[in-house]
Amino acid sequence: MSRLISCALLLCATLGLTACETTSPVVRLDRQVNYGDAKAVELVTNEFGSTDLQMIAEKMVGSLLETGIFQGRPTVTISTVKNKTSEYIDTTNVMNSIQTTLVKSGKVRFVRSIAEMQQGVDELQRQNQSGLYKQSSTAKVGKMTAAKYTLEGELTSIVKQNASTKDVFYKFTLKMIDVEEGAIEWQDEKEIRKTSKR
Repeated sequence: MSRLISCALLLCATLGLTACETTSPVVRLDRQVNYGDAKAVELVTNEFGSTDLQMIAEKMVGSLLETGIFQGRPTVTISTVKNKTSEYIDTTNVMNSIQTTLVKSGKVRFVRSIAEMQQGVDELQRQNQSGLYKQSSTAKVGKMTAAKYTLEGELTSIVKQNASTKDVFYKFTLKMIDVEEGAIEWQDEKEIRKTSKR
């Protein structure tokens, strides 16, 4: 019995020491989990993945910043990015990466997108109509800055497959439109092909 208790104590001590370690991999009972490089090329399947998102964002941001269109730090909003592929792809995630890098550049200001606008309206109403706030501190209605440009885009794919090969071609197109004039001021696209063999 005492041998059993000793073994149990040894096991607990070993687990306790293991819990204090910060190196990977982390071992679970049913699998091994490793931290990886978020920028490493990911080719688990031919479906749209993190590397595709990163390549698209890098291409679009680089192209936009090269144009010089952001003279005077104009305001931009994100309209719609349509997913015309047969996969579920969160196009908002793609645009968030593009927006984050552009904001960090300091050359452009983003205003709320159409999808985010209701949150802004709700907050203005809460501050101005609830009676909870000093009038001198509330955000005033009618003071929002309008967007000079809107970003619109689409993601399409062509899939070809036979018994041994699957080929997926993605094309991401993004355009910047002058809201007042309706003119396309900038447009670019990124093409990605992924092929797998059985």
